[in-house]
Amino acid sequence: MKPRPSFPAKWDTSGAPAPTPAHKAPSPRPAMPLGRVVQSAPQLATSARPAAMRQPPSQALPVSSGLGLDSSAVRARMVGKLAEQGVQDAWVLQAMGRVERHRFVETALAGQAYEDTSLPIGLGQTISKPNVVARMIELLRQDAPGKLGRVLEIGTGCGYQAAVLSHVATEVYSIERLRGLHEKAKKNLLPFRLPNVHLILGDGMLGFPKGAPYAGIISAAGGEDVPVAWLDQLAVGGRLVAPTVTASGQQALVVIHKTATGFDRQVLEAVHFVPLKSGVA
Repeated sequence: MKPRPSFPAKWDTSGAPAPTPAHKAPSPRPAMPLGRVVQSAPQLATSARPAAMRQPPSQALPVSSGLGLDSSAVRARMVGKLAEQGVQDAWVLQAMGRVERHRFVETALAGQAYEDTSLPIGLGQTISKPNVVARMIELLRQDAPGKLGRVLEIGTGCGYQAAVLSHVATEVYSIERLRGLHEKAKKNLLPFRLPNVHLILGDGMLGFPKGAPYAGIISAAGGEDVPVAWLDQLAVGGRLVAPTVTASGQQALVVIHKTATGFDRQVLEAVHFVPLKSGVA
């Protein structure tokens, strides 16, 4: 049994995943070499599934205390707005209330951190609106009775969504193709001491086979279609949430549920994300 890694956790830039805590070890997975190429994807089917609400371990949401952006009252107000906008999953609401979003944006924009707006984070990228982050994670957790297992995030950005995911999943592997943002995310996340978050510099379109299979895959960038590599790395019973260009030529949120016999696909509301690109820059 491998010991739990001590802080600071090793930020993985070479492609090798960090050790998994023994008491939260995921089920054994078949070996999968890095860079495996899948020739074809199974047929996708369309279906609709109702949203589900699950209760996290008994922990209170932030209460009013202190002043300024460090105040839990500021985050509590944001959580209240998310609930009013339709976010129901208590795990998600609690996670959104625990992560200090203002620590992931530029100092000049910190005053807007808890508004429901996207903000620039450099290199032509943005941090998504709180409502979008909460909505996508709620969709990822749709059938989960409790904490998710291993999750893959495509597009680390500034690290905010990875921090939120760390509270609803046992392990988070987050891959970023832009070296500047990868380094920024490392710096932003270090003070939070999240040993279950592993940052990878690499091509997100290839996923991260060494961590597969994943209970969930979530993307912060949208392409013409969902890469076959992501479908291959998704565990049976897992969910994939990503913006994808639909037949109308517009981006929409797409949820794919992998079953023992194939894939169920839902096309949801229109969204606007940065384009999905390959390679490392």
